[in-house]
Amino acid sequence: MGVDTRLVVYAYDKQTAEKACTAAFERIAFLDTMMSDYRKNSELNLLSDGAGGPAKKVSPELFKVLWVAQEISSRSDGMFDVTSGPEVLLWRKARKTHVLPAPEDVERARKLVGWKMMTLDKRNQTVKLAIPGMRLDLGAIAKGYADDEAQTVLKRFGIKHALVEMGGDIVVTGPPPGTKGWTIEVPNADTEHGNVEIKVANCAVSTSGDTEQFVEIGGKHYSHVVNPHTGMASTTRVEVTILSPNGLIADPLSTALTLVSDETRKGLLRTYRGTKMYLRVLKN
Repeated sequence: MGVDTRLVVYAYDKQTAEKACTAAFERIAFLDTMMSDYRKNSELNLLSDGAGGPAKKVSPELFKVLWVAQEISSRSDGMFDVTSGPEVLLWRKARKTHVLPAPEDVERARKLVGWKMMTLDKRNQTVKLAIPGMRLDLGAIAKGYADDEAQTVLKRFGIKHALVEMGGDIVVTGPPPGTKGWTIEVPNADTEHGNVEIKVANCAVSTSGDTEQFVEIGGKHYSHVVNPHTGMASTTRVEVTILSPNGLIADPLSTALTLVSDETRKGLLRTYRGTKMYLRVLKN
């Protein structure tokens, strides 16, 4: 999925730890073959290649992730949208070349984006993309799900104290022995004093913003997060960290909350019980 992955585990012996971590990495690699848009023959890309055609049956894992994505799209007024692949590709190129996408290219991509143009059939486990040229991008949800799945594997080996991290998306189980929790530095936990360390256990932590992935063009700061409605990279400089019961929710929710209004933010937090948000508005 284009990011490094890190596991930290506490086990009774080295052999158990190595077997558990190997199995967890294998599970992540398996999901990568399904959900990465960097792999030409991933299940996700093959699904996108068939856009405009008949509905296609997909794996249970991919369907689950797309189902949750659609749910969050509906509740965020479409500001979280996994059909935004055409727009994301434009801004990936912009970050590499330091050249803004042409307005006509942005408009062309925007017409290919819209969560309502993806139809999911739960009974038959099929997905239909309405028009040719649509492309899916799970960059803001698949990592959180993979973290969850890796933890599930580790638990099968009896490991109850572990941290799984993929590109800043973190899922932890029980705290390290002798501690109250895993120490996570949240860059926006305190607007007055900057970075704050928090102790967490049995939850997911996900941060979205533009401190790591962005491009400056013409003196303006463009985030890697793209507004699906406009096709433009976000320039609002909002950074959000979410604590949630699992990565499948924390990952997309942190992205959505960087784009939505204050009112929608409050509504989403009420909808997904057990979530907590840290928010910081950065200076341009």
